[in-house]
Amino acid sequence: MKTVAFIGLGTMGKPMAANLLKQGFAVRAYNRTLEKAEELAALGAETAATPAEAAEHADVIIIMLSTDDVVLEAVFGGEGIVHSLRLGQTVIDCSTVSPDTSRRLYRELGDHLVDFLDAPVTGSKPAAESGTLVFMVGGQEEVLEAQMDVFQALGSKIVYMGPSGSGSYAKLAHNTMVGINALGLMEGLSIVTKAGLDPESFLSIVLAGSAGSKQAELKGPKIVNRDFSNQFSLKLMLKDLLLASNVTNGFQMPSPMLRTAAGIFQMGLSKGLGEDDLSAVVQCYEDWMHVQVGGAKSAEGAAPAEERRRNARIAMDIKLHLSVYQWEQEGAFSGQTIEGTLIDLSESGIRLMSSFPLAKDMFIVIHFPQEAELPPVTARIIRIDHEGEQFRYGCMLSGLPPYVRLKLEEYIRSKSETSPSIV
Repeated sequence: MKTVAFIGLGTMGKPMAANLLKQGFAVRAYNRTLEKAEELAALGAETAATPAEAAEHADVIIIMLSTDDVVLEAVFGGEGIVHSLRLGQTVIDCSTVSPDTSRRLYRELGDHLVDFLDAPVTGSKPAAESGTLVFMVGGQEEVLEAQMDVFQALGSKIVYMGPSGSGSYAKLAHNTMVGINALGLMEGLSIVTKAGLDPESFLSIVLAGSAGSKQAELKGPKIVNRDFSNQFSLKLMLKDLLLASNVTNGFQMPSPMLRTAAGIFQMGLSKGLGEDDLSAVVQCYEDWMHVQVGGAKSAEGAAPAEERRRNARIAMDIKLHLSVYQWEQEGAFSGQTIEGTLIDLSESGIRLMSSFPLAKDMFIVIHFPQEAELPPVTARIIRIDHEGEQFRYGCMLSGLPPYVRLKLEEYIRSKSETSPSIV
């Protein structure tokens, strides 16, 4: 049997290495945290003090690490595997990295007469434990065929995608869908929870209907049971979405859902949820609507929505400039800038005061003070109250990108310690 060096024994790497041992492969394991390597040693693995030491006598070297930089350090760093490579070895990178990194590894390891495959996986921790991972592989197909016994010890499906970098492209496209699907699930669960319905009952409908998905199966029970133990961390989900955004930037390809998903996961990271499972990002929705999704009696006893809006109002006094645009004939607009004051906000929107008369359903552009470092924000007037020479305008914020929402929350928080999140 082949000897496999395994570099990286995290959430995915450790059960993968354990499965290789169960299938009779000799395993030489390296991990920056020695304790995890020692746990694998109890199952029969040899441990190594450096990546180079692990790779020295191996036929195959598998890398399962978190980021491009960490992978490159494990390969080319002072203690990297490049210092002990020999003719005929194969390096398989199962990490999720950029296609550029995968192609660099292919080229530079090729200079050492070493084969390389980019072979990221899907299936998260449960599939790693059961040996049912799905591999998407880039590189030379004959190299994949030569290492098929190693792949079959770890996964139930191995798909050849094309030349070097193809596996990484496929994984980033895949994880783009994972992030978007997960947020779709959380958004639906949030809607029913806000409406006072039981999210667990709703989840049973989702799983039985056309909204069902792998994310609903994996993450739905975790959300309703408030189990955010890590299967695939929020920070790694965000890392993959940002890598995918770099790819679409290079393609000059619009990707609005990808960018929205990345923005929401960035909010989760800013809340300190990076080490939790990606399902923990539902807590951002909970902040916005002030109701918990799942857990004991999550929807029971919630105040009616109108009462919550009233109770959540926070008085403010922030001077603003408002751009008002009016439609003219032949498809043209005319506009002017007026002064206004932000007088309060709630989870549903904001209220402004101005002496300038405006109309219901009119869209205005709000310019915050320079200190806020906010771009102009669009709002729709949904209510007008006339008080003497002043008008109070109830406004609903319109199309607020996640990163702008986050900056607005931070600015409001700086003005009022008790300010709620804005929805």
